[in-house]
Amino acid sequence: MQPMDRSQPTPGPGPVVRGQPHWTTYLYRLIAGEISSATRYCDRVVQWQPLPFDSGYLLERVQAQAKATAADLAQVPAGRDDDSRTAVLCNGTFNFSSDIQGLLRDLHTRLARGDRVIAVCYNPYLQWLYRLANAVGLRRGALPTTFLTRVDLDNLARLSQFEVVRLRPIGFCPFRLFGLGSVVNWLLAMVPLLRWLALVSVVVLRPVKPAVRRPSLTIVIPARNEKGNIEAALRRMPDLGSAELDVIFVEGHSKDGTWEEIQRVLPLYAHRFSVRAFQQTGKGKSDAVRLGFRHARGDLLTILDADLTMPPELLHRFYDAWCEGKADFVNGSRLVYPMEGEAMRFLNRLGNVFFARAVSAVLDTRLGDTLCGTKLVARVDYERMVRWRGDFGDFDPFGDFELLFPAAVLGLGTVDVPIAYRARTYGSTNIQRFRHGLMLLKMTLIGLFRVRAGRWV
Repeated sequence: MQPMDRSQPTPGPGPVVRGQPHWTTYLYRLIAGEISSATRYCDRVVQWQPLPFDSGYLLERVQAQAKATAADLAQVPAGRDDDSRTAVLCNGTFNFSSDIQGLLRDLHTRLARGDRVIAVCYNPYLQWLYRLANAVGLRRGALPTTFLTRVDLDNLARLSQFEVVRLRPIGFCPFRLFGLGSVVNWLLAMVPLLRWLALVSVVVLRPVKPAVRRPSLTIVIPARNEKGNIEAALRRMPDLGSAELDVIFVEGHSKDGTWEEIQRVLPLYAHRFSVRAFQQTGKGKSDAVRLGFRHARGDLLTILDADLTMPPELLHRFYDAWCEGKADFVNGSRLVYPMEGEAMRFLNRLGNVFFARAVSAVLDTRLGDTLCGTKLVARVDYERMVRWRGDFGDFDPFGDFELLFPAAVLGLGTVDVPIAYRARTYGSTNIQRFRHGLMLLKMTLIGLFRVRAGRWV
């Protein structure tokens, strides 16, 4: 593996002249900004098999803790199933290959499940534009020979044991000198049809690999005025076989004796698994989950609402989905099966459907339910989410969006686990439909402008 050489860049697909505006320089900056939204939270970026005419300018602009190039497969760091995260950059490599499936299969042997391939791919519907750019001198270098549609990418990924987890078209406007460039690029990112006229796409691929061992699991249970559900939550915990189980209650300013009940039942179940409890000084579910996750010991982290509307017996399905390599972020969905009794009122259900569709469109990720309280993620990836939140801003009092948003940006890959949503048997909901609905709408709009349009990068 070669450290990045910043000294003598070779001629690129277009002239890159330091200190002078040029359309290729501007486009590379846009591409680098999109790549950096994920790679700044990785341990390293390795550009694999740079093309002979690659100037190195794109890799130079990408933000990462460490950067290097790898001319062949042996120079790509062998992935390890630990806290390390490597992004392998393929800048136009697929467009000059006649065996992309072979390239991906080779890479698959070197990567751990937490590593990612980030490919810059030319728009298949603008082949004529690249030929024209070469003809008039706006672009230099060999012409690309292979162009991939989204269907092609998905098929090649599946054949090579990968999954396309993120695809972001990158626009370009030649009128940026007149102040219109940022507006046009914003529209390309936002408008469903117009955005596919962009010059290139940044594609993130996840290697599909099962866990090499049974990871330990921490279950955080936020509990406010849930005294009648505390012991049932522990009694109904599933058996995960050889996996170590760590249960954390986080009590939040209850008035019904919830904290005292937690203290009573903790020693009764200490022989089955580790069980601990903490009290909030802050407020809200998001604050409770953060407190629990900070004290977690497990390799994987998940949330169980203390109202038990998500049956604890189904937690093993979230755990199994992660272990089998289905995704690196597992999300519950309450909107598939019929619900029990008055588990969710009509307006609440309507709101849940709306936000599922809206957030899916914002993140370019298919989500059946965005507001189910149970989600599962590896602790190392949650730590990256915390870093992302520090850059993006603290905006979510509920905790759902601050997990879903970075899961999409970091390219974790998401899968929904359908659950049979149950009615409460104790207490009443803490949800205020209209007030909290407006807060969720505000957070969705924040995502629209700052995640979808990339206005924060």
